[in-house]
Parts: sequence; C-alpha cells; structure tokens
Amino acid sequence: MAKRRGRGEGTIFQRADGRWTGEVSLGYRAGQRTRKQVYGPTRAEVSRKLTAILSTQQRGLPVLGDRLTVGRFLEDWLNKIVSPRTRPSTFESYKGLVEQHLGPALGGIRLSRLAPADVQEFMTERLASGLSPRTVAYCRAVLRSALNQALRWDLVNRNVATLVDPPRVKRTNIEPLTPAELQVFLEAAEGSRFRALFVLAVSTGARRGEILGLRWANIDLKAALLTVAYALQRVKGRGLELVEPKSESSRRTLRLSQGALAALKEHRLQQLQARLAAGSQWQEAGFVFTTGKGTPLDHHGVITEFKRVLAKAGLRAQRFHDLRHAHASLLLAEGVHPRVVMEMMGHSQISLTMNTYSHVVPALQDDAADRIDAALTRNQT
Repeated sequence: MAKRRGRGEGTIFQRADGRWTGEVSLGYRAGQRTRKQVYGPTRAEVSRKLTAILSTQQRGLPVLGDRLTVGRFLEDWLNKIVSPRTRPSTFESYKGLVEQHLGPALGGIRLSRLAPADVQEFMTERLASGLSPRTVAYCRAVLRSALNQALRWDLVNRNVATLVDPPRVKRTNIEPLTPAELQVFLEAAEGSRFRALFVLAVSTGARRGEILGLRWANIDLKAALLTVAYALQRVKGRGLELVEPKSESSRRTLRLSQGALAALKEHRLQQLQARLAAGSQWQEAGFVFTTGKGTPLDHHGVITEFKRVLAKAGLRAQRFHDLRHAHASLLLAEGVHPRVVMEMMGHSQISLTMNTYSHVVPALQDDAADRIDAALTRNQT
C-alpha cells in the first residue's frame, strides 16, 4: 500500500519488483496537471530526490531532473542568484562570459552529467583559440561559483570545476609612477578641471568609481575626513547609477591629506562658480565631481584628460587605476604598516594587499636588513 507524504510533499510507494517510486505534482501547464516521477532502490533515496525537486521548485528554478542542461542552469543562476546579489558590472561580466564562452561550449551538456573532462576540454580549446589564460581562468571561476550553488541545491553530486586546475596566469608587473613622477604629474594637472579628482586619486588610493560617486555629504572638510559609501557606475540600459561598494571592506573612512583638503576646497569654489554660470540649467545632485550642469560625471572624459596630463608631463602611459597602485606602493615604501594599507585600500584580506604589491617587498627587506645592522651596531657601542 502506498505510504503518502503530507500535502504538497509528493507520494512514495514500493513497486511489485521491490523498487521504490516517488511522484510529485509540478502544478498546471497549459491547463493540464504535470507530475514528476523518480525511482530508486530504497525509500530513503527516493525521498531525497523528491526533496531536491521540491526545493528546486520553491526557488523558482525549472524542475527538469536529468534533462536540466548546463546552459539552462547558468541562465537561471545568473538571473535569480547573481543579479540580486552583485553589482551590475559584476553581473554583466559574468553574463558576458556565460554567453560568449561557457554557454556555447558547455551549455548543451546535461548538468548532472557534466564531467571534469568536459571542463578541461573547454579550457584547452579556449586557450588554443587565443583566449588569454586570465580570461579562461575567470571562466572557470564563474563556472565553479555556479556549480557551488548547484551543489548546495542538490542538483549535482560534486563540483567538477574544482577538480580541474586553472591555467597558469602570468602576473602583470606593476610599474606605478614614482613619488617624483607623481609630483610632476600633479604639477602638469594645474589648471585642469579635474585636478582635485587627480589629487584625491593619488592621496587616497580610492577607485575611480568611488571618487566619481562621492557627494559633498560624504566629505567633512572641517574634520578632513572622506567616507566611501557608494561608487558611480554605468549600468547597461539604465545609464549612470550609484551602486554599493565593491565589498563590505570597501566601505571606509579616509583621512584627507592637507594637499587633498586644499584641492577640494578650491574645487568647491570652482563648482559654485559653475553653478552660478549654469543658472536654471544646473541640476543639483550633491556630487563632488560633475558636468557643467551638475549631473554625474562619466569616466570617459576623466580618462581622456588623465592621458592628456600624462602626455603634457612627459610621463609614460598609465591606466587611471595605476594611481591607486602608486598610492599603495608609496605607503608601503614609507613604512606604513600593511594592515593600515589594507584598510585604506579597502582590501578584504592583507594577503591581497601584499600579493598585489609584492614589487615593494624587496625594498622593504633591504630597509629591514639595514635596521637590523643599525640595531646590532647600537648594542655593540
């Protein structure tokens, strides 16, 4: 006799041949009730399969059992998990890798049958096609994250992406501007409408989006403090928007140097003059750095001006992000404790700080050796 579960939990019964069968209703489709059946050698095995199906259904994912493909799962994972929990730029990055690489290569494989060999073949093929090792490693990382979710949802028995080693990525040598070069750069920025922005980048190490997302409410000129609360980002289909910081550790309050404080005060006066000149066309939103009408500033104009100032100063080509590297390198070289540098940069782990700025370590070791010699010499006298 069939032993039934509670309402909405499905039915489990034993067949004449001794095997167990489970059946659960999936609701109505096109006016007809649809059901899903599972089989197993024991009641416990069938019960586990029914629980997984019901859990999947409650999360809004398609209940397709063995027919659920990698492509369909990744699509649902992006929309239901990644989109609500990450910044728009992160979602677009993941989506691009799924649509351009993971989907075309692995999307047709049933999720339950995805094997380490499939992932390895995907990576080998993409590397052979000319895709950079860094991008291939990023694809594997995205797949690993998605399969971790599938594992938690009991859709797979293991995360096959973790069983395949990522390609070796050659570390990019960081060659930030030296203190002397930074001084030349800031001198060349005199007269630029973005000079205060450049001073902030050099003196605080804040990310470009964090600086563009600053509002005057985030700055206390009397106390010389700046609080990173948001970042300005261009969201596909929606334009410029304030988004949450990159991570919880990115929410931080920074002490402003005297140079940064002076630059901000001068910039505020210039902004007030621009507001008067714009008159009724001015759209007040409280941003520190704006267009001539008070609206948020897109990064393209900033990058163009940054390159112009670099060329004017006769300095080598740099990314705007390299000003952040220059700031951290300068702090470490000046003996600031790595823990303090980590907090100022908004890194989540001190290992990230030290691994990123490992190029500074040899100089720090030289300084440490000199200090040991000095200490030993003092003890001998």
